[in-house]
Amino acid sequence: MSEAARHVTVLLDEAVAGLNIRPDGTYVDGTFGRGGHSRLILEQLGAAGRLIALDRDPEAIAAGRQIADPRLTLVHRRFSQLSEVLAELEIARVDGILLDLGVSSPQIDDAARGFSFRFDGPLDMRMDTASGETAAEWLNGTTEQQLYEVIRDYGEERFAKQVARAIVAARQDGIISTTRELSQVVAKAVKTREPGQDPATRTFQAIRIFLNQELEELSLVLPQCVEALAPGGRLAVISFHSLEDRRVKHFIRDLEKPDTLPSRLPVRACDLPQPRLVAVGKVHKASAAETAANPRARSAVLRIAERTGTA
Repeated sequence: MSEAARHVTVLLDEAVAGLNIRPDGTYVDGTFGRGGHSRLILEQLGAAGRLIALDRDPEAIAAGRQIADPRLTLVHRRFSQLSEVLAELEIARVDGILLDLGVSSPQIDDAARGFSFRFDGPLDMRMDTASGETAAEWLNGTTEQQLYEVIRDYGEERFAKQVARAIVAARQDGIISTTRELSQVVAKAVKTREPGQDPATRTFQAIRIFLNQELEELSLVLPQCVEALAPGGRLAVISFHSLEDRRVKHFIRDLEKPDTLPSRLPVRACDLPQPRLVAVGKVHKASAAETAANPRARSAVLRIAERTGTA
């Protein structure tokens, strides 16, 4: 069975429906993964339609080469480079952008990638294996204070201080180089945990988010999405934890508010600043049936917004 067949795309129909696909439109899948969303978008595009798919993971791009469709352009790039990519492709505006945040199932399930404590493997955690520092390199070279701040801020771990102290102590006996070694150190430092959650969950999440600059990438791409969308174009974002969703929610909310003008300024109603985005529909979450079939969908949150007709 291929990776694409094994990978279950979360909120597939809801996210693509939220884009309100036009057969002749141009769309961006900022997180190709194994192409679940991209394939459905292509099914709904006509011969004149176009899809630009980005991913920072070389393995995702390699998997995408299996799709022989002239309407699809694959680009090995971070989605924070969206404006640069569109400029290179000479695309001024697009009709929809989809972002499926976080780590994909193939990344989690491959022990060699080091994302999961469920498998023993090298502590890598890089989404782009072609560049950057591995988790092991960072973990064994950083300070206890930075460890504490990363685990506290990105993992929302209430035992962050104890975990950081335990990691530094463990380093005295040798380099922490595998997922099992790290999870064992964390397990001794975290005394209690929510039912069904491994003690290492929050620490692994924190290191992954920090190492890949996931929140910074999100903050960089959202304004670019607004600039790239044509009037009436849709932005659909799937988040998997509160740190991501909070940023998306606040971004949409802030752009739903028009710029304020000084009170008593003589301006006609038609000349008043207009919002640049409007939220579309309610927040979507995975159904009970989808969560039962794919437990990783349980924390997914989909928000959709539409670009207004203003510049």
